[in-house]
Amino acid sequence: MLAAAALPTAALALGALAIIGVMLAAILTNRLSPLAAMILVPVIGAATLGLGAGVPGWILAGVTKIAPVAGMFVFAILFFGVVSDAGLLAPLVGGVLRLVGRKPSRITMGTALLALLIHLDGSGAVCFLITVPAMLPLYDQLGMDRRVLACCASLAAGVNFLPWTGPTLRASAALHIPTVQIFTPMLPVQLVGLVFVFGAAWWLGRREERRLAALPLAQDGAAHAVATGMGPTATGADPLHRPRLFWFNLVITLAVIGLMVGGVAEPAVIFMVAFALVLTINYPNAEEQRARIEAHARPAMMMAGVLFAAGAFTGIMNGAGLIHALAQSSVALVPPGMGRSLPLLVAVTSMPLSVVFDPDSFYFGVLPVVAQVAGHFGVPPVQVAQAALLGMHTVGFPISPLTPATFLVAGLSRIDLGAHQRFAFPWLLGATLVMTLAALAIGLIGL
Repeated sequence: MLAAAALPTAALALGALAIIGVMLAAILTNRLSPLAAMILVPVIGAATLGLGAGVPGWILAGVTKIAPVAGMFVFAILFFGVVSDAGLLAPLVGGVLRLVGRKPSRITMGTALLALLIHLDGSGAVCFLITVPAMLPLYDQLGMDRRVLACCASLAAGVNFLPWTGPTLRASAALHIPTVQIFTPMLPVQLVGLVFVFGAAWWLGRREERRLAALPLAQDGAAHAVATGMGPTATGADPLHRPRLFWFNLVITLAVIGLMVGGVAEPAVIFMVAFALVLTINYPNAEEQRARIEAHARPAMMMAGVLFAAGAFTGIMNGAGLIHALAQSSVALVPPGMGRSLPLLVAVTSMPLSVVFDPDSFYFGVLPVVAQVAGHFGVPPVQVAQAALLGMHTVGFPISPLTPATFLVAGLSRIDLGAHQRFAFPWLLGATLVMTLAALAIGLIGL
């Protein structure tokens, strides 16, 4: 910090702006992967400013702070991967399909319910890979609009942000706030959002009922899709499934979620112990255990790498005083009357901005600056993080062209990406606005 102190605040602010701008440009134009950009750009930027001597220590400090978050994510992916392999989700999928029957309003609500349950592992891609193929035969048999399928699944997955999902982890890592401190106060807001999700799903289903009833030839046969096992959900006995251990896996999963929300212990510790337990009980053979770990290691390690790279980025930016200088310079640009409303501004714009920013560039490049500026007006950083989670790659991720899951939900639903985005956008924005009003009502964010 001595070298940084020798530089004027304006120079540090310009340096910070240049580093963030170059990093965002490199990521958004696919010149560099987020992992490489978050390491190389701040290192080169700090060296250019004459601050290279402090870089090793700042990186180490940043990585040390990020380690618990990265550990939680790795073991969360492994835990949910193992219980899914063991067949925990199979009865849930079958049960939802039996419940929905042939009535469109029940089918759309069943779609939302299934997506909500599957998304408990925090992966939007997995949620869509299971939900859409399971429900698509019903939609096609009745002649229902496939855009409704994609929209209902997107709504449920988007509102179902959790302590172990990517946006929450990124917000926690970028602002150095425990995930439980960010997430737990948002539970009432999320419940309001889920009411909106199921209300919207019901209304879309009712609209489909009226549309189908007006057709000269009503399509029939949705029940046949379930009865004959149409689609990818009709599979034989999976050798990895452990039906006798279903209740054990369910109890462990509910216990993990309860302990996470209650803040009983560090999330990384909870998932480490839970993962070791379900892996050992479900697959007692050492070779089977290695196979299950290898099956889920790639996504776990990829995200862990991004999080450690983010630790290096935030370590340099904070250690060199770059974020602080940029925030100080930015304060003068914010009208005094608007300072305390920054979280509200973030919340309202978070979902549309998901189309512009990818999650890494926003949470690690933009959010720390906004939090620093808001802090000068007495706004706690946690409020900024919570405001961002109301839409930024939570509700907004299923239509963002910067996330693979968007192309997945459109492709699996067999609709054009543009058609999906145009249809789902107002509903997803509605979910963000409803949750923002709920956050205002309970005082989570202020005017």
